[in-house]
Amino acid sequence: MIIRTARTVSAIVCLILFSTFTLAQAPPPAQAPAPAAPPPPAREYSGSLGGGMTLTSGNTSTRNYNLAFSHIHERKNGNTDKITALYLRGKQDDVLTLSRASVVFRDEYKLSSRVFLFGEGVYLSDRFKDISYYLSPTGGLGYKIIDSDATKLQFSGGAGGVWEKNGGVDLRSSGSVSAGQSFSQKLGASSDFTEKVGTIWNTDDFGDSLTGFSAGLTTSIVKIFNLKIEFLDTYKSKPLNPLIKKNDTSLVISFLVKY
Repeated sequence: MIIRTARTVSAIVCLILFSTFTLAQAPPPAQAPAPAAPPPPAREYSGSLGGGMTLTSGNTSTRNYNLAFSHIHERKNGNTDKITALYLRGKQDDVLTLSRASVVFRDEYKLSSRVFLFGEGVYLSDRFKDISYYLSPTGGLGYKIIDSDATKLQFSGGAGGVWEKNGGVDLRSSGSVSAGQSFSQKLGASSDFTEKVGTIWNTDDFGDSLTGFSAGLTTSIVKIFNLKIEFLDTYKSKPLNPLIKKNDTSLVISFLVKY
């Protein structure tokens, strides 16, 4: 009996030791994955500043340069402020052949994911279009057809006023209506294509309008430097002087520092 009891105790001890060894060799239970890091806060300010120059010599001597600036302020309350400015100047054989400056300020306030209100101010000065200055503030409503990280397409329309000063004549003013469209598309990680067109009509004479069109490609050279190639077309349907051409086009190449 004593021997049988000893054998039973020995078996129980061996079973306990085996179970302890097996548990020690078992892999630890799977742990829940660590929570994902929160996304970085959205940048409130962004923009670029730069310019370009073209020089030729030989049979003709030309100098053309441009200065470009853009700034975007995305406010937390739903407002987005945008400023773009461009100055073009050129000479051929020391004779001025190009002198144009434009500034556009636009504020957009989001009403929903698609609909927004906007206020915009357009300034243009073009010596060879005989425009001392052209100023048009407008306000209205816009709608975003596509609004993704890669693709954006929107339309807008509004009303306001126009003040235009031409050389040798008094300041002219009128009410205005406007319509515009803008599109942007990311082309990979470092390139963007943008296109924009807008027209302002004088309510005193709907045949008198100003249309601006732009299409450009921007690509990153290094971390903070961009190369931008942009085609611009400015169309004034009724120049004050009939000898002035209605249409002016430019191909602008700029090196930009972005922030």
